[in-house]
This record gives sequence, structure tokens and C-alpha cells, in this order.
Amino acid sequence: MPQTDAAVRAAFAPAKINLALHVTCQRADGYHALDSLVVFADIGDHLQLTPGDALTLAVSGPFATGVPTDARNLALQAAHLAEWRGHVALDKHLPHGGGIGGGSSDAGAILRALGFTGDALPLGADVPVCQFGRAAWMSGVGDDIRPAPQVPNFAAVLVNPRVHVSTPQVFRRLAHKDNPPLQPPPAPGSEAVAWLEWLAAQRNDLEDAAQRIAPAITDVLGAIRQTADVRLSRMSGSGATCFGLYPSASAAQAAAEALTARRPDWWVRATELS
Repeated sequence: MPQTDAAVRAAFAPAKINLALHVTCQRADGYHALDSLVVFADIGDHLQLTPGDALTLAVSGPFATGVPTDARNLALQAAHLAEWRGHVALDKHLPHGGGIGGGSSDAGAILRALGFTGDALPLGADVPVCQFGRAAWMSGVGDDIRPAPQVPNFAAVLVNPRVHVSTPQVFRRLAHKDNPPLQPPPAPGSEAVAWLEWLAAQRNDLEDAAQRIAPAITDVLGAIRQTADVRLSRMSGSGATCFGLYPSASAAQAAAEALTARRPDWWVRATELS
């Protein structure tokens, strides 16, 4: 339904992290079916929606450069889908093309803020789970979203080498497209150590293809694995952002500081995933 009030709305678009991502098949229509465990960080983009007569967008923030402000922008597409008009102010803090949601999270945040309950899949495979906005099992082509409340919070570090990776290109380079789905998860109430053991037995099936396209991902994963107390390192989505999981927030912060000192040209953030 079209907007019916003049309320100014604020929205938060958190980084989306695929703790595990299995590609299970390529369908006859060309789309790939996935099986993924998705969580969200406590860092992300910020948006403000001010109703008006026309739909407009202004982008600021450290990653504003290169973000389209026309109809290609997913935030504007989401507002249009929700039949909302006005000005969208986007404060961009997440690297785009980084495998952590980016524009999909912006779109999902707008749909949540506007109370949209229709089909968001036409905006992209990651938009429905980003609209859901909390830990979830994602399968199919992104259309099957189920809550995952049993997943514990994780202290983490996110690292992006400031390299843009094309998702379609990664899928084209994928060697095997009929991989096994995720294994059955730990029982409800299991401790974080059981989840870490389970995660270690899962994969990101896009990781090898992405590394062939962007060798910097290999450098990032290697650097994370050399930090103290790291429990797991993996790429998120189609890259190039990778993550490390740690036993505590202080351990994650120490790792972030060590990585920043080693590679000040990388984007590095300590965070909590939930």
C-alpha cells in the first residue's frame, strides 16, 4: 500500500555474514540453489527516510564513492517496491561488492522500516534474508528463510582488502555446482564450541572461485589465520570480505588491531555476529 503518514524513519542496515554457504545445484532457469547459515553484524549502513513528493537519494560516508544514486540503487528500488516516496539519506559504511549484503542490506532495512510484507526476491537473492534481519537458514534461491534462534552470538573480525568481486563472475567460475547441503546443526541449547566444530565441517563453496578471481582473498584468509585465538576463518558470500571468529570481544579487538597494523590499507572491523 502507498504511504499514509509523514513520519521520518531511521533504518540500520547491518553487514550480512554467511557463516556457511553451500551451492547445491544450478536450476534449469540458470539460478543457483543455496543452503546457507546467515547472521548479522552490529556494524553497517545508516539510512533516514523523509517522506516527500518524489523519490530521491543522497549518499554520504566512507564508501559513498561508486554507489549509484539513480534507479540502479537497491535502496531506491526497495522504496519503489513498497510504494513509498521521499528522500533517502544513505550513510554508507560497508564496502560494496564485498559479500556482506551491501545494497541488499540497505534494501532490506528500508523494507523493514516501511513494514513491507510482500515478495522482496525480485530485488535480489540476498534481499529477503536482509529484510528478515536476524540469524536465519537461507535456502533455495534466497526465497526460503527460516529463523535460526539457536545460533549463539560470535565475536568476530571482518576484513575486506578493498577489492570488488563480481558475484556473477564467481558463479561462472564455480567448478562444482551440485554440492551436498549443510549438515544437520547442533541440538538446540548447544554451546558455542559445538557450533564452532559444526561450522568447521561446513564450507563456503564460492571461496575457491573467488580466490581465483581475487587472489587478495587468499592473503586475507592467511592473515586472519595467523591472529591469536582465532577459532575459524572463512569468506562471506561471494567475497571479498572474510571473517574470523574469536572466543571473546577482547580477542576479536586484539586481532583487529594486529591486522590493521599489518595491513593499514585493508578495511578491518571487530564486531559481534548474532
